[in-house]
Amino acid sequence: MRDRDSTAPAGADGPSPGRDRALFSGRYPHLWGFLLAGWLISYADRTVTGPVVSWMIENKAGFIGDASNPATLGGLIGSMFFTGYMLTQYAGGRLGDRYGHREMLVLSLLWAGLLTLVSGLTGGLIGFVVARVLTGLGEGVFYSNDRVLVIDHTPPARRTMGLGVVLSGLSIGLTVGIVATPHLIDLGGTWGLGDRAWSMPLYVFGAVSLLVAAATWRFFRARGDRPLRLGPPALRLIGYSVPAAVAIVALFVLADEFSWPEWLTAVGSGVLFLVMVTFVIRGIVRTGRSSQLLNRNVWLIYLSFVAVMWNLWFFSFWSVQIVAESAHSSLGAAALTAAFNAGAGIIGFPVGGWIADRRVRAGKGRKPLAVACAAVHTVLAVAFGLSLLNGSPSLLLLGLILFCSGLFFNALQPIVHSLLGDLAAEEDRGSLFGLFNLVAEIGAVASPVVSGVLRDATGSWAPGVFTAAGVMAVSVVLYGLVKERIPAVV
Repeated sequence: MRDRDSTAPAGADGPSPGRDRALFSGRYPHLWGFLLAGWLISYADRTVTGPVVSWMIENKAGFIGDASNPATLGGLIGSMFFTGYMLTQYAGGRLGDRYGHREMLVLSLLWAGLLTLVSGLTGGLIGFVVARVLTGLGEGVFYSNDRVLVIDHTPPARRTMGLGVVLSGLSIGLTVGIVATPHLIDLGGTWGLGDRAWSMPLYVFGAVSLLVAAATWRFFRARGDRPLRLGPPALRLIGYSVPAAVAIVALFVLADEFSWPEWLTAVGSGVLFLVMVTFVIRGIVRTGRSSQLLNRNVWLIYLSFVAVMWNLWFFSFWSVQIVAESAHSSLGAAALTAAFNAGAGIIGFPVGGWIADRRVRAGKGRKPLAVACAAVHTVLAVAFGLSLLNGSPSLLLLGLILFCSGLFFNALQPIVHSLLGDLAAEEDRGSLFGLFNLVAEIGAVASPVVSGVLRDATGSWAPGVFTAAGVMAVSVVLYGLVKERIPAVV
């Protein structure tokens, strides 16, 4: 018998997926709604950094405005956030398997809300980086636990659609973060915040995150036969996050002190990633779970999803700046245009899940859909890059390409999540999705800073767009190699 975890809680206080499943029987759409709200505010919280950096660059304000390479530095800040977000992916899923996925979701929302408020209160570059790294560490535990709850509590015939409906909160949050941030910054200026007007959206999104956390806690508490005990997992998460935060911030401080090039600091983040992956894989091998978490099929999906996170955070972090520079538009008009890409997910996520579920009910696989969606997005990303080379593309053209590519890009994600969820046993799904997103997040860590470096080096955003398209093209091949397991539908 393998040793699952000798320190895991036992008895009535420990999580029991089979027992908890009955809590949402027939009411899984309510669960979808609360998880959607969690995705919405979580993505608004993390998306705000990009428009804030763009405002500082445009207004030569804050701790970015007077930098010699503002785009590179701004991208590096985004990469530091995602280094933190990446390093708690596996830990979050593992803690969810041990203490309960509901507990980890509420804890993530509370953590993110508090640290987003702190981000707005910081007064300098290092303080802001510390706050964003800590925010990322807390938000990193949401993903793996959310995916498991949807899969465990939704009938197989509706599972992929449920994953898509919940993920539509991501697109709504991205859209809100991109569109609302410039207006909230203007509001901050109206209220007399001056050069600190950038902090207003952080205050607003942080407060809303705390409200969503309270509502989610109440929802779970009303449908549980055991209390939500946040203390034990919170202490474990703090114990895990503090050394991770120290390592990430030390990397940034050393880079600032010795004037390292920003790309070298990003390489340091990659080293932290490799150390973490090595540590996690050793633990999985020692506990005898390699056949579930490290087999050929799951590795193909782990690696292919790097392209999704690369493209997601290239367009999410830099799309406002790309449109503003290329079309010579205002920040507000650029934000509205860029929002077409994020907003497409409101349609793409659930529709992609719905189509995939129809195939499952017909006894067919979902892999062909994943391959097709990735291929179409690749082609449209190339078209977007070519339009930037045109000199002065219209906002209409840029918005149309962003919307169409967003439909296929967002439809891809719940399809892949559902494919992955069927490749592991129920008790290992938290760890499965944690490792999955740990590997994939290297794309989110690298994308903002690599794209910023390319922009500063070439004077154009087109090389960054073509790089994103090339990474996605590789994933098309990887998806084609996956051997799918089609679930039985009763």
